[in-house]
Amino acid sequence: MDVKDVMNPNVVTCSLETPIREVAQLMKQESVSGIPVVDEGKVVGIVSEGDILKLLTVPEHGGLWLPSPFEVIEVPIRELLNWEETKNMLEDIGSKPIREIMTKSVYAIGPDASIEDAAAVITKHKINRLPVVYEDGTLVGIITRGDIIYGLGQL
Repeated sequence: MDVKDVMNPNVVTCSLETPIREVAQLMKQESVSGIPVVDEGKVVGIVSEGDILKLLTVPEHGGLWLPSPFEVIEVPIRELLNWEETKNMLEDIGSKPIREIMTKSVYAIGPDASIEDAAAVITKHKINRLPVVYEDGTLVGIITRGDIIYGLGQL
């Protein structure tokens, strides 16, 4: 069985300039966990939920800190300021283009490849989806782990 037999030809995509916030909303609306980034119909990157979640990494505070009596009043104000800075940072991040966080080196597969080959690429590189492209890089579909399992069940 070939990739073209089980791939989804209706691919949710975004462009290089699509804001991160819009990509996150698109993933939610379409119930997908990753989206190819295309430029003039060709795959130039891919973005996953993991790429977006990495933006939310919060640095850990090291060690135990006990405030002095003077700092007890200062702490709530300091924490409030830190929250405002974090909120502003997240708003700024959401407006940046997806090209700033997308994965640029994309594993892809051709429509005439076997689903066994697709499974091998997905397993070897520990990824969840493969864009399906023609030799010139033009996107024609996407195949996921679920699509492969479905295809194997049809054999």
